Amino acid sequence: QVQLVESGGGLVQPGGSLKLSCVASGSIFKIYSMGWSRQAPGKQREWVATVADSGITHYAESVKGRFTISADNAKNTVYLQMSNLKPEDTAVYFCNSDLTWDGLGRTDYWGQGTQVTVSS
Repeated sequence: QVQLVESGGGLVQPGGSLKLSCVASGSIFKIYSMGWSRQAPGKQREWVATVADSGITHYAESVKGRFTISADNAKNTVYLQMSNLKPEDTAVYFCNSDLTWDGLGRTDYWGQGTQVTVSS
């Protein structure tokens, strides 16, 4: 089986920075992409950013210019560097990975989430 584990969440003041990490482990044949989404209290989950195995990245408009997604393919790890954080960035951040464990089918796996709170 495959597991995704996020880390790096916490409390930060507005304007501050935080870096999230997510490691995928288990029986992995190939990772096609990894990404981050977030869910604020009382709101639907919102896509934040994705990085493909090619290195191509995509961002939601709400975080473009403030967040940077990157990946270490050798370590099956994805990062989210968050800068100039705002109170509205407060949410549980979830990591996901589109991968195949047998070279045949593709499955989207999700982590359990890490809390990010932006408050003074």
